[in-house]
Amino acid sequence: MGGDENDVTLTTRQGHPESFNQNMRTVGNRGPATLENYHFLEKITHFDRERIPERVVHARGAGAHGYFEAYGKVGDEPIAKYTRAKLFQEKGKRTPVFVRFSTVTHGISSPETLRDPRGFAVKFYTEDGNWDLVGNNLKVFFIRDAIKFPDLIHAFKPDPVTNIQDTARIFDFISNTPEAMNMITYLFSPWGIPANYRQMQGSGVNTYKWVNAEGQAVLVKYHWEPKQGIKNLTQKEAEQIQAVNFNHATQDLYEAIERGDYPEWELCVQIMSDGPHPELDFDPLDDTKIWPVDQFPFLPVGKMVLNKNPEDYFAEVEQAAFGTGVLVDGLDFSDDKMLVGRTFSYSDTQRYRVGTNYLQLPINAPKKRVATNLRGGQMEYYVDRAPRQNPHVNYEPSSLGGLREAPQSGKEYTPFVEGNLVHASIDRTNDFKQAGERYRMFEDWERDDLIQNLVNGLRPCRKDIQERMIELFTKCDPDYGRRVAEGLRQQSGEGDGIGGPLGASVSSEAVRKAEQLGHSADPY
Repeated sequence: MGGDENDVTLTTRQGHPESFNQNMRTVGNRGPATLENYHFLEKITHFDRERIPERVVHARGAGAHGYFEAYGKVGDEPIAKYTRAKLFQEKGKRTPVFVRFSTVTHGISSPETLRDPRGFAVKFYTEDGNWDLVGNNLKVFFIRDAIKFPDLIHAFKPDPVTNIQDTARIFDFISNTPEAMNMITYLFSPWGIPANYRQMQGSGVNTYKWVNAEGQAVLVKYHWEPKQGIKNLTQKEAEQIQAVNFNHATQDLYEAIERGDYPEWELCVQIMSDGPHPELDFDPLDDTKIWPVDQFPFLPVGKMVLNKNPEDYFAEVEQAAFGTGVLVDGLDFSDDKMLVGRTFSYSDTQRYRVGTNYLQLPINAPKKRVATNLRGGQMEYYVDRAPRQNPHVNYEPSSLGGLREAPQSGKEYTPFVEGNLVHASIDRTNDFKQAGERYRMFEDWERDDLIQNLVNGLRPCRKDIQERMIELFTKCDPDYGRRVAEGLRQQSGEGDGIGGPLGASVSSEAVRKAEQLGHSADPY
């Protein structure tokens, strides 16, 4: 053991003491990130391979086919002003899509009434190849740096010893992660349990860029707004539904499409000029923040209709593979540090979970010609070869009949990057303002449910964790912290360190109640 280490010093699997576990190494504190982030790569690649074959996150899912119809404009302006992506340009142009809805942290057969973010992933089969818009129902996230993602999910997953989701572990992590307060305020309110998939919003969560024909870029955020309206459940209502049907959201989606009641969403974007925007009190690349709608209005660009159920759940919904790096010409990445990590992790996960050639599966393959020099690998069942390609040539460049580079479709977007390589957080963290604003915007019944769910979750926690959380809530809004503190005082005080599912009202009592209500029987 090194001189600066002790029994609880964090190290890598190589035994290196790890001093930077909060931030990836980036060019300046806003990024971009660099690929030689060894600790992050070791951590995230191990995390991607933790489960087989079930997804580590978004395991429980439902899906449907449909189409996206473009408006040909962004708001009232020609969309070509901002992006050259072909699927948006013509009014009425339809692009086939496949959508997978999911719950994030729970297993493949878990109830769809559990408090959890919902995944909202859309695969557009465009004429330029696939575009995956991978997001959640909520517009913000818990963390702003991808190096913390394995820790976040570990805290929300079942205890590795008891195999029980434990709010004591969750709030231990959250009480030391103040950037999560905006997300926690949403998650523990009724917005943490959408009534079904048809009546929930979707968001790309991360900041992306649009690029026009001149190679000019703007920052964008994507939002799906359901034409069916939005409905959420309180904890009590969700528990009543779970008692009789733990597949209710999948059933609701399937039956709606079967009866011809096709769900629709309008795709809106928020647009901001490309840059750090020092005039704002938050960083536009921070995925724990919402861009204010009064400054950056929602601009409609098209609508999505789901009109066909899968023919086979496993082949389509379970094997569907998405990645935030799957973009078409006219769409680009920002330096959002969560987006950088997701872009590596998502596709890496699919190669491990489904196989090296997962993009040859019908649900994942683009609906256009494919010609590559990729060969071999697990489960290859055809070769991505062009009709006139020399089969002996699987490299480029070549003068012997090999594939050739495509012509450039517009001016290349070439952002300037300069700065020291550092492990550092962004400057404008502002972890509490938006959470407080959201708390004050909630209706009374939403605030009541939020407070009750937080009290239920914090009740089993140790006193020091309760006190840290109350301090964070108070920084968001004094009434917020006061009500949680009062709720805990009315309960039993400090808990025994063993919690249960998020927001559950009687999880510990349920254990005893099962024995009390159980009917005795003779052996047979």
